Amino acid sequence: MSSPWFFVTLLTLIAIVSPTPLAEARAFFVFGDSLVDNGNNNYLATTARADSPPYGIDYPTHRPTGRFSNGLNLPDIISEQIGSEPTLPYLSPDLRGRKLLIGANFASAGVGILNDTGVQLI
Repeated sequence: MSSPWFFVTLLTLIAIVSPTPLAEARAFFVFGDSLVDNGNNNYLATTARADSPPYGIDYPTHRPTGRFSNGLNLPDIISEQIGSEPTLPYLSPDLRGRKLLIGANFASAGVGILNDTGVQLI
């Protein structure tokens, strides 16, 4: 029983069984492109927009929100799982004061690392 698998299994069992204090999530900040954009492009001068049907038809309000998806995107689902409010777009007028302490979404469709990335979407 001196194989490495024994020790890996033992450590895994200890990690699962030992009580760990649950820490409350402090803030949730999102960076990315259209996969996680929740409406930042609504506040930008760009042709990459998702503020018209069919976007949002499966969202709880059944209206376009600026998300490049039918409904909730991954940050929305993570926010639900950690018991937090959904992150607001960083350009939203509603994101101020204590709301900023919850987190913010900086994702924007068409962004890239290079200067010429997304230039066709301006």
